[in-house]
Amino acid sequence: MTTYLELKVPITFEDSWFRELRDVLDGVNVRWQRGFYHITMAFLDFAPDGVNLVPGLNNLLEDEMAPTITFDKLDAFASGYHRQVIHLTTTDAPDDFLALVEDIRRYFKAKGCEIQSDFKLHVTLGRVQDAKMNVRKLQDIINQVELPTFTMELTDVEYRVFRGKTLGLWKLMD
Repeated sequence: MTTYLELKVPITFEDSWFRELRDVLDGVNVRWQRGFYHITMAFLDFAPDGVNLVPGLNNLLEDEMAPTITFDKLDAFASGYHRQVIHLTTTDAPDDFLALVEDIRRYFKAKGCEIQSDFKLHVTLGRVQDAKMNVRKLQDIINQVELPTFTMELTDVEYRVFRGKTLGLWKLMD
């Protein structure tokens, strides 16, 4: 089974900086994310059947403080042949949050889960599939947008089946 653990990020499609981003990318083939913004803490390419991962996540998350993250950068990275991901990120990820992510990923691996991708703190905003576009060109366009720096305390964590049901919900302490 393919599952993932996400930390919800309460931004909206109508935020002014997001509208400006869409405007500067008018004419580029972007499939915009509309809602459900999050940071994927771990994407499990495989979770063994019959292994309930929720109790261990309860132990890891029950007394955890909500991370405060300052978002200050729009960027893009390659995600396969002629595909790029446009995302929101930070230039200064909190060490305690990164440590929590590593603890969670170690827990999943110890339970027999397969995680192929490394952790990259980002919030997906859109996906580009365009043979004429590369990451460098895309970054040059994105850099035209003045992103106002903003800080958020992120409290809501959800463990889900990929494109399926919710397996667990947590509210981190604020």
